[in-house]
Amino acid sequence: MLKSRKELDAELGGAARAWLHEALAEAAHDAATPDAPGPYTSPPWELRYAAAGRHCGPEHADSVRSLLLVEARAPLSSVTRLYEQGTAAERRAVLLTLHRLDLGSTALPLVEDALRANDTRLVAAAVGPYAADHLDPHAWRHAVLKCLFTEVPVAAVARLADRARGDTELARMLGDFADERTAAGRTVPEDLRTVLDLTLPADEGAHRAPPTAAPAAPAPTEES
Repeated sequence: MLKSRKELDAELGGAARAWLHEALAEAAHDAATPDAPGPYTSPPWELRYAAAGRHCGPEHADSVRSLLLVEARAPLSSVTRLYEQGTAAERRAVLLTLHRLDLGSTALPLVEDALRANDTRLVAAAVGPYAADHLDPHAWRHAVLKCLFTEVPVAAVARLADRARGDTELARMLGDFADERTAAGRTVPEDLRTVLDLTLPADEGAHRAPPTAAPAAPAPTEES
């Protein structure tokens, strides 16, 4: 879970907190003067982005990098460069922050790239709010299946219930996936049932009662 600047200020030590304040000030300055570095030079805050884990600790790196991206109002060029040239941790922070940037659907290639990876950290980050807002139905269904295949908990999929509700094509794909796993002698993920239940239309799900025991037969009475 990403932390706010206030939360980071409370948790970071003095040197790390000072570094964070300097980094965010630098990012804000770069956002106000986007043409200053020149067309072939990365802005200084991008160097801070890579160094976040070293200065603030790996447990805070995602949050620090996310704040830098937001403060810099990172354009697509920066976001793409940081993703393509970054480590897995740096890529994850980009994916976690896309929905907080004013990029429209232009960053979808980064999400699609992450969903082709086998790194479950990237897959989990790729199915966040940005994917929920911008992936088309076909790509989104395959993203859900990717989570099931790689055992990424479907709780990571943003707006899963909203997008899955009434999706008969997703239900069909889930059934095919379960059949393939069973035929191969492999277990079917528990999360598959969770998603399959969500594909029911809202009215059907609301009115479907849990199974109950059959009523007991009336006790025999003595004939008079």
